[in-house]
Amino acid sequence: MIEKLNPQQREAVTLEPQHALVLAGAGSGKTRVLITRMAWLIQNGQASPFGLLAVTFTNKAAREMLTRITAILPIDTRGLWVGTFHGLCNRLLRAHHRDAGLPQAFQILDTADQLAAIKRLLKANGIDDEKFPPRDVQRFINGAKEEGQRPDDVEVWDSHRRRLVEIYQLYEAQCQREGVVDFPELLLRAYELLSRNAPVREHYQRRFRHILVDEFQDTNTLQYKWLRLLAGGGAYIFAVGDDDQSIYAFRGANVGNMADFERDYAHGTVIRLEQNYRSYGHILDAANALIDHNSGRLGKNLWTEQGEGEPIRVIEQPSDGMEAHWIVDEIRALVADGRARREIAVLYRSNAQSRVLEHGLFSSGIPYKVYGGLRFFERQEIKHALAYLRLLANPDDDTSWMRVVNFPARGIGARTLEQQADAARSQDTSLYGAVARVPGKGGANLAQFATLIQRMAEDTRQLPLPEMVEHVLHASGLLDHYKGEREGAERIENLNELITAAAVFASEENFDGLPGGVVPRSEPVTDAATGEVLPGAPADGGLTPLAAFLSHAALEAGDNQAEAGQDAVQLMTVHAAKGLEFDAVFITGLEEGLFPHENSLLEQSGLEEERRLMYVAITRARERLYLSLAQSRMLHGQTRYAMRSRFLTEIPEQHLKWLTPRTGGGSQGYGASQGGYGEDRWSGASRDAFGRKPTGTAAPRAPRSVSSGVTVGDRQFRIGMGVRHARFGDGTIVGLSGSGQDAQAQIQFRDVGTKTLALGIAKLDVIAG
Repeated sequence: MIEKLNPQQREAVTLEPQHALVLAGAGSGKTRVLITRMAWLIQNGQASPFGLLAVTFTNKAAREMLTRITAILPIDTRGLWVGTFHGLCNRLLRAHHRDAGLPQAFQILDTADQLAAIKRLLKANGIDDEKFPPRDVQRFINGAKEEGQRPDDVEVWDSHRRRLVEIYQLYEAQCQREGVVDFPELLLRAYELLSRNAPVREHYQRRFRHILVDEFQDTNTLQYKWLRLLAGGGAYIFAVGDDDQSIYAFRGANVGNMADFERDYAHGTVIRLEQNYRSYGHILDAANALIDHNSGRLGKNLWTEQGEGEPIRVIEQPSDGMEAHWIVDEIRALVADGRARREIAVLYRSNAQSRVLEHGLFSSGIPYKVYGGLRFFERQEIKHALAYLRLLANPDDDTSWMRVVNFPARGIGARTLEQQADAARSQDTSLYGAVARVPGKGGANLAQFATLIQRMAEDTRQLPLPEMVEHVLHASGLLDHYKGEREGAERIENLNELITAAAVFASEENFDGLPGGVVPRSEPVTDAATGEVLPGAPADGGLTPLAAFLSHAALEAGDNQAEAGQDAVQLMTVHAAKGLEFDAVFITGLEEGLFPHENSLLEQSGLEEERRLMYVAITRARERLYLSLAQSRMLHGQTRYAMRSRFLTEIPEQHLKWLTPRTGGGSQGYGASQGGYGEDRWSGASRDAFGRKPTGTAAPRAPRSVSSGVTVGDRQFRIGMGVRHARFGDGTIVGLSGSGQDAQAQIQFRDVGTKTLALGIAKLDVIAG
């Protein structure tokens, strides 16, 4: 059982009964140690199977633990207490429901059910849901419970917070009356049961002599208090975790629990699992150097016997589109070299980044899977936004009508929609056409919604496609709605990325500057007065830009997502990647404000959590690791210029291999190129100036703004140059194409957005650069 363990693993497994903290680095075999520890305690008579309590953070981990322990010992696992905090607390409360003040058949509210209950409560008590948005109330209640606070325990400092506490009291009374509990209540109620009922507490303290906790760095305040209570009768806590992988502060995780545990219990009994069985030396040394910039660490240094392996490849591209194209080309090369697509992962800090990557994979016909989430065009908020846009193009679209007629909520209930559907059938018309035939207040609300659609269509008809999308996001109320959600920031990022998707589509299909709701002209025209280039018709002649974009979104949503079991590239956020590993990993978007995220830069603790997140990302790779960034990125439909992430400077040079020269990158000045473009040591293929391997196929169409400079007459124009136009004002050149008198510039103007100007006609004054 312990013969194949390394010395540190063996020390942890065979430790005499005492409190211990096992600092288990990434890829160090922590699950194996935890399971073997349980088996060793049982086999050596130090504990019975029923005297162990093992806590995990996911049901999947709990099932795996039970499966693996039965493979070591022939025992009946039905009596074992192995599960998540919520699962174990539910089991405890079921056994002692009377002592806990609960009915025997109490029901558990999931997050959606809890929100519905809060909405019902607010309505029943006449509470203004604009002053007290249901999601804000839900956040407040759950936050208080996770800190172990009932309404009387919550500190009050103003009238608004006092009212929130009153709502919390009403909510508790409602749940008690209905015999239901939410997820945070499971843990709080179980903690209160043990703390207030001495016979029950002492029974479990006598029963569980050994408490084993996985992923200890992810525990919150109340979970740690619950563990301490159970251990109060002399049980031994065996806590396994890694403070360097604590990345869930936004869920309430408290990385400080590890230091508190060492002080409260371990008293120096800290075992470090530092030998890594996953990655090569360059990857581990880079991770060690990066995380060493964090303060207050418990300290550990990963190492391997597998050798150095290949250095980490770094690629810097002019734009996010070109970054995605390069990644797609490299994935092709990896697959051609025999790598399974499922062993290739592309990681990103923010969900919104997946859109440009998905587009590149879709265009290249490479199957992919978004792990732990939905593809961009399948996400709830995107489907809502597209439904509004489809109604602008065609108000008779009943499917889109039904999706958003009451989203955000506007007082249109099921009965009203039934009446509308009946009227539509009787008149053989669409739902939109039947609005006038629905009586009463419901009919009036339907008429208001129809008017909203009409007004948005009129207001946006002459707007360019990206501005049309932006207007709809605001006018529909979608952005305001998601501002009130707990995870609303991520949904808003995705909605803003939809504006970018529209801008990129308009550029690629020659719709730049054209009104989104108007069929384009057949020939391009240049305004002689301003020099503005008015693009011609796209390939899909006769379609408005909006209709063409909606077709594009539907096609991308419908294809290329891998079927179950199909070999596919894995796309995911870094948070979703925790616990996974792959042969080849791409970490994308390494730019200041993106990774580390701009929200983290205001305080030290936020930046340190971002660094831990980067540490997790790096240690997902077994053999090959890529770091990529873009000098410019489309955000909210506009080009933004970026600085390289500080994390790149925190990794020692000897572990990096730049596939592009290091003289670029704007204001950060990283010095001279380190060895040029180099050669790919995995496949031996030489690379071009962008670090790409020749594939024998045509390269993807690059964005139009790829030239660094053009000359028109005796004047030189380059990307990044500040210019002034008599009508459009001040702006910055973000793209150049053509040459001589045929040269054109894409200019991001401060007040009027992006315009494409013919440089031979437009009268531009240089104002900077």
